[in-house]
Amino acid sequence: MTMPKQDTDTIRAFQGLEDSRSSVRLRAALAVGTTPDPRFIDKLIERCAIEPEFYVRDMLTWALTRHSASMTVPVLLNEVRSERAQARSQALHTLSKIGDRQAWPAITRALLSDADDEVARSAWRAAVVLVPEGEEPELAAVLSTQLGRGERETQLSLSRALIALGEVILPTLRAAMTDLDPRVREHAIATERLLRDPDAGFEFAIEEAKRVVALGRISQEG
Repeated sequence: MTMPKQDTDTIRAFQGLEDSRSSVRLRAALAVGTTPDPRFIDKLIERCAIEPEFYVRDMLTWALTRHSASMTVPVLLNEVRSERAQARSQALHTLSKIGDRQAWPAITRALLSDADDEVARSAWRAAVVLVPEGEEPELAAVLSTQLGRGERETQLSLSRALIALGEVILPTLRAAMTDLDPRVREHAIATERLLRDPDAGFEFAIEEAKRVVALGRISQEG
């Protein structure tokens, strides 16, 4: 008895997602996204949690976005509570790409301040996409608790997330400019500079902020 071509293709795709060669995994994820099938959702999410290659993870996310949000979002919401950091990070990243605001309650303060930088960065990006209208100031207040955190890449991610919220972040930034921690003050000043002048560049903004903090001059002008 000959197996139907559809079933053969499904088996081949499942095997491809687990292949030791990243190029094969990439092609398998592309194939699954090109022809969405609900049977693949759990496998795609499972693979996201362990896939070592960035570009393959990106294709896995794309494949998930090609499926119905009503089927993917509930499974992804379970993943954001995973003990595995990559599972949390990828689930949050995928939720930000899907953009279904029903996922908003899952973006908790714990995730926004997750000890793992990649998880926190994914949570920041997801939060600014999913935040309900009118709740931006509260989100800005939570995000501001992370000012001064990490290295340049992490700080830039937070600044971008805050800036995406718009002018509502200004009162929070002004408060952070008086923080006892100079790293927090510098990050807040740099973020405000980027809000006002997006072309300034983060490195320039942060170095300028360091000089301002060192001189003890923080402008309170609106």
